[in-house]
Amino acid sequence: MTRRIVPLAVSAAAWCGFVAITAWTMAFLAGALLPRTVDGPARTSTGWAVAVDLALLLLFALQHSVMARRPAKAWLRRRVPAELERTTYVLATDVCLALLLALWQPWDQVVWHVEGLAAYALWSLCAAGWALAIAATFAVDHLELIGLRQAGWGARTTLSDDGPTALQVGGLHAIVRHPLMTGMVLAFWATPRMSAPHLLFAVAATGYIAVGITFEERDLRRTFGADYDAYAARVPALVPGLRLGRAAHVVAPSGRDRA
Repeated sequence: MTRRIVPLAVSAAAWCGFVAITAWTMAFLAGALLPRTVDGPARTSTGWAVAVDLALLLLFALQHSVMARRPAKAWLRRRVPAELERTTYVLATDVCLALLLALWQPWDQVVWHVEGLAAYALWSLCAAGWALAIAATFAVDHLELIGLRQAGWGARTTLSDDGPTALQVGGLHAIVRHPLMTGMVLAFWATPRMSAPHLLFAVAATGYIAVGITFEERDLRRTFGADYDAYAARVPALVPGLRLGRAAHVVAPSGRDRA
């Protein structure tokens, strides 16, 4: 009984952390409800703030990327129970994001600031981005994505340890190949007040997404071959209706490589 309860409890804690971090990130980027946000208040010199923020962004990128690679997964499987492998990844992501949000160093510089109808439009786009990102986690398998299903919350699926066994092309994924990333990019950039530190966050996060898309496309082409090529030819990567040559992304991933 204890062996059953521990994975359930640990995975539930990781899910609670995921929900809390998501809400924290929303308020952090919106500059609302929190004493410290992406925009301020400034607490140090601009040079030091940029250096700290870049280090925090790099820490998250390394954790999120390295732990998602197959060699790292194989190493982790030898050290944690199989049912907690995904949970460990989610917990590590929670910690790195919490460090980024808590230690972020803003500085006082505004890139743009709009008011009135333009501000309402941008806030609406931001909200739509977060809604799309959250919906995308359910468009695949939310329980599997967060590690709950592996730990015993719900029936096990037929997914392999390294990703989906079938190409998913319906629902949100019939509009864009990676709706989760589409929603996040929209949420990062749609703001009526873009400060320089917010711009740094948005540029770095978007760049990381672009790199991640490249690696995941490689894995998906290796897994699904011509089926993925056909899917990529008819469905854009991130922007509905936009196709730029040979598509650069991703199918409806199971979420194993996303937190």
